[in-house]
Order: sequence, then C-alpha cells, then structure tokens
Amino acid sequence: MKEKEYERLKTIKEIEENLYNEGITSIAGIDEAGRGPLAGPVVVACVVMPKDSMIEGVNDSKKVSEKKREKLYDEIINEAIAYGVGIVSQQEIDKINILNATKEGLTTAIIEMEKDLKEKNRGFDKPEIILVDALTKIDTDHIPYRSIIKGDSKSYSIASASIIAKVTRDRIMRQWDEVYPMYGFARHKGYGTSAHITAIKEYGLCPLHRRSFVKNIV
Repeated sequence: MKEKEYERLKTIKEIEENLYNEGITSIAGIDEAGRGPLAGPVVVACVVMPKDSMIEGVNDSKKVSEKKREKLYDEIINEAIAYGVGIVSQQEIDKINILNATKEGLTTAIIEMEKDLKEKNRGFDKPEIILVDALTKIDTDHIPYRSIIKGDSKSYSIASASIIAKVTRDRIMRQWDEVYPMYGFARHKGYGTSAHITAIKEYGLCPLHRRSFVKNIV
C-alpha cells in the first residue's frame, strides 16, 4: 500500500480510533444507497469491521468506480466481523415516504447484522456503538449511535457500509434491467437522468418506479 493511501485510511479511521481509545471494542457502520432515485428500492447496510482493518480503496462509495466497488465489496464481506442488509421496496417507499423507509431498512440491517454475529459466534451479541451517516432520531434501541454528517467520507466503518449498500442496490437494478431493458436501469440505476426521464415519457411507468417521485414527470 502506498504511503498516501495509508495516510488517507488513517484519516478516515480517526473517529473509530478515538472510540477504541475510549475503551470501545466493537463499532458498526451504517449507510444507505438509493434515497434519491425515481425507481427501485432503498438499501441500507450495517457492518462491523475489525479494529485493525485497512482495506485499500475503502471510501465513500460515490467516490469509487463501479468496477472497484465490486472488488471492495468482496474484500469487505470477507473481512467483516459481521454485516447485515435491509432492502425496502419502492412500494413501501410510496406508502411511508423515503425517510421512514430508510429508517425501516436501517432496523432490518441491524437485525441481520446481529443474526450474522450470532451465527459466526464472534463472542459478543451486538456492537457497542453504531456510526450512521447523517440520519437522526433512529430506533437503534439497545445500541447507542452517533450520527455523522458526510460520514461516508469521514468514517471507515460508514464508508465500508456505503460500498455494501451501493453494490447490493446496483446488482438489484442490473437484474431489473433484464426485465425492463427500455429504461436503462443497468446504466443509471434508477436515478433521474435525462435518458431515464425520456424513457418514462415514452414508455410510461413500470412497477419499479416510485409513484411519489415521478408525479411531475408523467
């Protein structure tokens, strides 16, 4: 690993290192992918990384190429102490709004992470603290949390979760592209690009579209 990359990783691990120095031994990071698109689910990931983890390239998923994210996804999954993913459909987003859907996905991701912890018999049943990107007033119930603005570029744990969430969602959208190839989901992943909006106007809506997000388009 080059020195510049090592120093960058040290910088985005400062929040975690400060917590370790306070006596915390296990930290979960949470982030989501897909709050803004016109189509598809919102995906939330929760991951507990080892204290000494330093995977080269881990960063805010938006700053990493799709090809690199796929590689990092495998590395993060393989190295993680535990992880979980919550997927909330476009139909549920329309019912309860995107903020509540994201919080629902967060709850599911935590539950799945705790199941993974138990199955892997890691010696503890929950992390001591959760670091989450921007969200507040969330129901983590039995685990204290800290909300960090732009956490996916400031926290190694949150950045790792952002990559899991993004890759999971991108794979879902590529699968849907095979069902509805006219919309180009594999390219824009459901975001409101000009090509996507043009396709909506030409072909109308499909079941994947969030009705509450496309009111001004159709």
